[in-house]
Amino acid sequence: MPAPLRQRRLLRPRARRRGQRLIADRADRPGAESHPPLPPQHRDSRDHLRNRRRPGHADRLHALHRRRALHRSGAAGASEHAWRLQKTILRQLEEDWNQPDEGIWEVRGGKRHFTHSRLMCWVAFDRAVKAVEGFGLEGPIGRWRAIREQIHDDICRHGWNEAKRSFVQYYGGSALDASLLLMAQVGFLPAADPRFASTVEAIERELRVDGLVLRYRSNETPDGLEGDEGAFLACTFWLVDAYLMLGRRDDALALFEQLLALRNDLGLLSEEYHPRLKRQLGNFPQAFSHIALINSAHNLISAHGPAEDRGADHLPPGP
Repeated sequence: MPAPLRQRRLLRPRARRRGQRLIADRADRPGAESHPPLPPQHRDSRDHLRNRRRPGHADRLHALHRRRALHRSGAAGASEHAWRLQKTILRQLEEDWNQPDEGIWEVRGGKRHFTHSRLMCWVAFDRAVKAVEGFGLEGPIGRWRAIREQIHDDICRHGWNEAKRSFVQYYGGSALDASLLLMAQVGFLPAADPRFASTVEAIERELRVDGLVLRYRSNETPDGLEGDEGAFLACTFWLVDAYLMLGRRDDALALFEQLLALRNDLGLLSEEYHPRLKRQLGNFPQAFSHIALINSAHNLISAHGPAEDRGADHLPPGP
């Protein structure tokens, strides 16, 4: 017997696609038909969140995409064509790595020297060096090593805020950013480095809401958007991974279980979650959230999950 129409509609995200971000309401556990209507005092808040969109997003192409492409090229030696492409990207990145941009979140507060953007430049040259070392590929490894070291020094000198005892969102600033949780995972710093542990603690203090992690505080990061947003689920999974690398397994498992409880009846997650409204927000389903979930799950059950593998060269020796 087919399910009632009202219940079947839960399989599709309730969303407005024209001129608005997709908003997915959280479906409760199996058997629940739908959410009760939002009380009047919350309706404006939901509409406010729904309208946090970024005009012209598709036209914003910058160096970040080149850095991401290099980071994701796991099988560097798979083809000669792929390696030629990567070397072409690196030649451009040699000129671009020290330029300001809008950062991973493409905020609208003007171009800055974002720490995460500089971090991904370091990753690009680090992976290129390892491709030559590990696959026997040809490339100017001496120059790449020198640039990698230069970027590392640049981040440590300008991305660290001594007063806050933390790396910060952009050079010369004081705002925090959840993307800094990736510093050990990508191998930039060993998890045992006190600067990484201190950065994680600062993010815990300033960016957590009901246990979940915000990308940044919107009142500190001028992103050109009105209103608040929910906690970013991928960022919260990054905190799970950071806990594991710091040896805080109990904290990692507890946070992972909290995240699993946010899934809808199909086991799906959106981009964000609003702790006060108890609703999933943003694009639905969101691939980044699910990839982060899989990585964290693998890290929890394996001694060498993705986080451990990427930072293997920088981790202290085991017992």
